[in-house]
Amino acid sequence: MLPEELIEADDARMERRRLPVDCVTGLRAGGERLPLELPDYFLPLQYLPAHLSGHPLVRNLAEAGSVARSAEAGGVAPEFRARELLLLRLREDFPFWAATTVRIKCKGGGPDVPFLLNPPQRRLVETFESARVAGRPIRLILLKARQWGGSTCAQLYMAWLQLMHAEGLNSLIIAHQVAGTDEIKDMFDRMMASYPASLLRAASAKGGGEAPAPGAPKMRRVGKSGNIFRVMARNCKVKVGTAERPDSCRGGDYNLVHLSEVGIWRNTDGKSPEDIVRSACGGVLLRPLTMIVYESTANGTGNFFHREYVAAARGESQFGAMFVSWYEIDAYTLPFACGEERLGFAARLLEGRGSESESSRTASGKYLWSLWERGATLEAIHWYVMERAKYNDHSRMASEYPTDDVEAFAHSGSRVFDRYRVEALRAGCRDPQARGEVVSPFPDGPESLSGLRFEPAAGGGLEVWDFPAADGSVTDRYLTVVDIGGRSSKADYSVVCVIDRAPMAEGRPPAVAAQWRGHCDTDLLAWRAARIAAWYADSLLVIESNTLETRERDRLLDDGQSPYVLMRLQDAYPNLYSRQASAAEGSGTRLGFHTNTVTKPMIITTLIRVVREGLYEERSHAALDEYLTYERRPNGSYGSLPGTHDDMLMTRAIGLHIALHEMEPPRLRVARTRRGSSRPMTESTF
Repeated sequence: MLPEELIEADDARMERRRLPVDCVTGLRAGGERLPLELPDYFLPLQYLPAHLSGHPLVRNLAEAGSVARSAEAGGVAPEFRARELLLLRLREDFPFWAATTVRIKCKGGGPDVPFLLNPPQRRLVETFESARVAGRPIRLILLKARQWGGSTCAQLYMAWLQLMHAEGLNSLIIAHQVAGTDEIKDMFDRMMASYPASLLRAASAKGGGEAPAPGAPKMRRVGKSGNIFRVMARNCKVKVGTAERPDSCRGGDYNLVHLSEVGIWRNTDGKSPEDIVRSACGGVLLRPLTMIVYESTANGTGNFFHREYVAAARGESQFGAMFVSWYEIDAYTLPFACGEERLGFAARLLEGRGSESESSRTASGKYLWSLWERGATLEAIHWYVMERAKYNDHSRMASEYPTDDVEAFAHSGSRVFDRYRVEALRAGCRDPQARGEVVSPFPDGPESLSGLRFEPAAGGGLEVWDFPAADGSVTDRYLTVVDIGGRSSKADYSVVCVIDRAPMAEGRPPAVAAQWRGHCDTDLLAWRAARIAAWYADSLLVIESNTLETRERDRLLDDGQSPYVLMRLQDAYPNLYSRQASAAEGSGTRLGFHTNTVTKPMIITTLIRVVREGLYEERSHAALDEYLTYERRPNGSYGSLPGTHDDMLMTRAIGLHIALHEMEPPRLRVARTRRGSSRPMTESTF
């Protein structure tokens, strides 16, 4: 690509960003839309949310082609029909409601302005609306960059539900500090001051609310606390509180809860963020027209917000996850002084796109090019380069202006794996062919290794990407590795990973064939792993033995497990991995792979090289996610970030080291005629 071609591509990207958006007509106002032409309406052409296509009023108007003809056919006045359409859009089109009835403070000063949604706000509303329109409760954890109005948008969406959708929907908003609650209350005061009283009167006429008298306040303070207000026309309450005063955060009969800047909440008065959230949200039912939003910028790892976001992003939570990057925000762009400066910037970006060189105040050319590949404009990257010079560390810049949800959570260690190499491995990831369990007529013990069969089950722990080969055409084909966790849901996961080495016989990298991940007692895990290993052609079974050896040494039988799991397993499954005993262990061999200060750096070094050079094929996105949160700590040790796991990573580290450096190279038993080289992949190949 030439610099001129990059400029041309940037022009197209900028043109798309400059496409007109009109939240009043609905043009590109967010979500899928359908046009409705009515020449005699105050909006001759408008774009309605697509979910209204089947609404009787919309169908009637579309078929009639005008308000007057629709009104005449229905025996009503044109003004009545026009008002019906207006109220329908106000109720079903949040961007339209916000633009026509809500006024907010103008950034930078000046009079209040209509609330016109910016691109990230439109995306946020699309997320809310996808749940509401489908009749699902709204549950979202929002990780955001600064200064795009995510908190304001969430709060006003809740107000829309209260004012336009159902009577008696109570809302609770909890900010970080008192100043935050003042901002929230001020926003509601501004909104209600300009909100059309006619809409409140119409709403109160349909329900049991109290219509506001001309000139009378539209909200009234409830009680003596000063933090609860009632909108009389809708018979609903708005309560604001702070995480610094846990008593102000108690929930109750609330339907809509917005928790702001959760990532920086501190433990106060014996209350943790978890306690406050539980108290605030415990009474919210899992029903339509209920809403809970945790929203925050990132503030390190291992805290409540980080754990909840990671769980939501992995699909393990009731909540969805949403991230807004800095380059999605229009404010974070820096125009070029002239075309020559822009062309020179494009040339430097292209020239340095392969460079990994960086300093304390500059990002690498490779990183800057990745911003372009993600969708940032040259003007946005130009801003990033200038802003980055303010910070002497990438993690500081990332915490303020994160590019993705991985780097948003800054930490004190250094990442072990090159994120670009990790992302390259995602090309091999795919959904498993099947999910289930390898079962036997017997639950455990030596008998459970007979009569094996795969039983499909939607909730099964074993993901199968490639079923075992039945022809036995490759020697030493499979390797099964076990990382032992705990049996409780709060313990580390146990993982059984099967690696297929057959591709190595043809000069290609090995691949993950299957994986089991879950919690169970250690003795049951050992027999489960042995069944999986036996099913995969009696493969070499490698069990990370630290946990077992600790229990054997300390005779910890509190979970009812035998301290001699490996010895019992060896009698029933002879293809069990053993190692040469260390000097501390004495002479001879020991069962299992022992991870210690010598072997752990060894296997991690192997895995770093394997990832860097693409020397294996991964199938699980979740495993690669663990690579991105694995760090070398300031004391030199390796480990996962607080609140994350490394169980899948460790099975790959152990398994690939043994597969590439300890096992005999796999060989084809029967020669086959094929194109290309048939040279086996050996250690020297790697």
